[in-house]
Amino acid sequence: MDKPYEPECVFSERANQLTSSAIREILKVTERPEVISFAGGLPAPAGFPVEKMRETFDKVLAENGKVALQYGPTEGYKPLREWVAQDLNKAGANLTLDNILIVSGSQQALDLLGKILIDKGSKVLVEDPTYLGALQSFSQYQPAYATVATDEGGLIPEAITPELAAGARFLYALPNFQNPTGRTLDRARREALVQKAASLKFPIIEDDPYGELRYAGEPQPSLLTLGAEVGANVIRLGTFSKVLAPGLRLGFIAAHAKIIHKLVQAKQATDLHTPTLTQMAVYEAVKDGFLAEHLPHVREIYRKQGRCMLESLEREFPAGVTWTKPEGGMFLWVTVPAHIDTQKLLTEAVEQNVAFVPGGPFFAGKPQHNTMRLSFATVPEEKIRTGIAILGKLLKQKV
Repeated sequence: MDKPYEPECVFSERANQLTSSAIREILKVTERPEVISFAGGLPAPAGFPVEKMRETFDKVLAENGKVALQYGPTEGYKPLREWVAQDLNKAGANLTLDNILIVSGSQQALDLLGKILIDKGSKVLVEDPTYLGALQSFSQYQPAYATVATDEGGLIPEAITPELAAGARFLYALPNFQNPTGRTLDRARREALVQKAASLKFPIIEDDPYGELRYAGEPQPSLLTLGAEVGANVIRLGTFSKVLAPGLRLGFIAAHAKIIHKLVQAKQATDLHTPTLTQMAVYEAVKDGFLAEHLPHVREIYRKQGRCMLESLEREFPAGVTWTKPEGGMFLWVTVPAHIDTQKLLTEAVEQNVAFVPGGPFFAGKPQHNTMRLSFATVPEEKIRTGIAILGKLLKQKV
């Protein structure tokens, strides 16, 4: 048999350093219908406003189709940018149109920020652990990561010493229902963090995809708002993926106009602009207050399924295993005794048709292999109970 054709191609140094997402590799396993998957970070489809989006796409195409199907400005659809600025200003920000860039999902925001802020060897501060997708995006530009310690209250501002912050291009942080841990920074830590950023002169990238998914506790002010009060440079990322639907691939960056200008130049070299039709349809969906009607339904889905998982963990997991208790979002973080490697545990769990994400890949520094991330967002309560019981039985054999 002839050998398959192999094209001659010399990949760049950057391409040769690319790796597949650990989560995406696990998701290949979870495509099997019999697998109970706590691995994905996917929003609950039951929360997608399908009929509302059908109406808005129809309206845009019927009333303004030629504009919707045409190229648009790199900065984004002006009415949507204005809506984003006004929405953030309600929470105490002070933004104008020039402070907003619409992007193709917040993952593109991470990539564009990496392009304009990171050189090879640049110091980048990240929480320990942090969002795997951010590490994957930033790592293309070969930074030198420096990790900031965390505890049950999230990032510890006091851990950011002058020595640690020296020369840092930015700190990447998720203050609300952090991925992977589900932890939230309280107001005192937020204020201390922006004070650190102002005094030590490093920017903060505030990634907040889950902030609207709070179903317990008290809302906290954004780092963007608090930072403006003390002169900290905060770049805020938001997305419509968790409040409407991820298939829209629509997010935004709010930042100083100087930063937005450089991001626009980087985006022009990437995809010219985010799809006009999608931006116009989303604007039609949100402009008259639809999110205020829609989000309580979404929050209730996550509240019920999160409560079910917490109750199942209490019932099924052995002593010596601990977990976070999130006030919102889609994830919680489990820590097992130090001698248990959750990567090996995953292999055993998949054999019994249960999947989760081992914690190791979420660490930019030394990985903690006795951790795992569980997502309850897309799993019905009956399957949550079944899947946690299987994991609990496996853990009881090891503690």
